Amino acid sequence: MPSLDGRVVLITGAAKRIGRGIALRLAREGARVAIHYQHSEAEARSTAAECGGAPIFRANLENVNEIETLFDAVHMHFGRIDGLVNNAARFTRINALQVTEADWDSIHSVNLKAVFFCCQQAAKRMLAGEGGRIVNISSLGGLHPWAEHAHYCASKAGVVMLTQALAKAFAPKVTVNSVAPGVIPFGLYDDRITRLIAATPAGRAGTADEIAEAVVYFLAASTFVTGQILSVDGGLGLR
Repeated sequence: MPSLDGRVVLITGAAKRIGRGIALRLAREGARVAIHYQHSEAEARSTAAECGGAPIFRANLENVNEIETLFDAVHMHFGRIDGLVNNAARFTRINALQVTEADWDSIHSVNLKAVFFCCQQAAKRMLAGEGGRIVNISSLGGLHPWAEHAHYCASKAGVVMLTQALAKAFAPKVTVNSVAPGVIPFGLYDDRITRLIAATPAGRAGTADEIAEAVVYFLAASTFVTGQILSVDGGLGLR
């Protein structure tokens, strides 16, 4: 499999959690990473330092103009963009009868709208150059229904279909694939996390680095691998 050495990869929401894990792993693989954040500047700087002094870029992904400015800034800094990892997302738990318009828009503006426009901006630059790789972080919630997360599930199901549609739209120079994580907890476990881990055939939760490993595969894979959804979930989706 080709090396990521020297390849420029932008990771959205890279300051913390899974995004941080992906950034650290890509840096270890030799990629030149661009760290995006919105509010978590201190954490973004910490992640960037651990990535060998990677540059950080702030943008509110709810705003398409800021997305365009973000990609302009990354392209200007590096001279190109070889890869994009759409990781930034929001997650809330709300009874479907109590979801408001604001709740819906808050989730979809980042989880789906921003993913599309980030893909669009990346693809414009990749198609004008030597091509590239896009990896969208979706979720098991985009593949399986969760009663108290209907708005979230709808957004992530949108990411799954968007991945497949854009894989056709941007072929053959740009691949678009998705990683759907299972239980990847950070901090204290609540009852829901404990139940999900108990239902996972692997018998444990996953780690950010295990998600990053799947991202590395898609970023390095040939153009013959596109439009694919890879669940990294310890078998939880089989239940």
